[in-house]
Amino acid sequence: MKQNTEYAKQKLKPHWSKGNTVFVDSVYNTARLPLAQYPEIAFAGRSNVGKSSLVNKLINRRKLVKVSSKPGKTQALNFFLASDAVYLVDLPGYGYAKVPKKLKNDWQGLISSYLTSREPLHCVVVIIDIRHSAKPQDRELVSWLQQEELPFVVVYTKIDKLKRGQQAKQADLLDAGLGLKPAQRLLFSAKTGEGKEKLLGMLDQFLP
Repeated sequence: MKQNTEYAKQKLKPHWSKGNTVFVDSVYNTARLPLAQYPEIAFAGRSNVGKSSLVNKLINRRKLVKVSSKPGKTQALNFFLASDAVYLVDLPGYGYAKVPKKLKNDWQGLISSYLTSREPLHCVVVIIDIRHSAKPQDRELVSWLQQEELPFVVVYTKIDKLKRGQQAKQADLLDAGLGLKPAQRLLFSAKTGEGKEKLLGMLDQFLP
């Protein structure tokens, strides 16, 4: 996995600060994917983990990516174009028990097909709630990304819900459960913005 410890010192690419991100399309099968003309960053995580809030925070928009109160509602690959430079792809959430099995299988097929065959995909951001232990689906996704040699970054989100000491303790537990090193993940809060600049700097290392 590509790493650069100097990301925090570098000037961020302009597409993060301009704020002119637009919704492009909701894709329900890979035959309808947009033309592969921009680099892509995908965002994955369990249902209700805060993917939409995280993406909104990164692009300085409050409600462009809809935050659903009903877990499992996102059923497509949602494409957003940031400053005519990079696609941000919100993947369907996983791990929601009330979703019918057939729909779960359809989502899994759509997601895995996209991740393994999409040439302009440069990085997968795996989002995990820091308050909980690593779930089997989280471990499976991280392990699968490693096996497929797909570049990824893990984000432990909702850190504003915990005290500093608890954040460090939970991060260590998640690292152990997922088999990660600290350089492969970061702590983030969509509420306070903590970790935002660091995450953007890391993502920039994957973009041309």
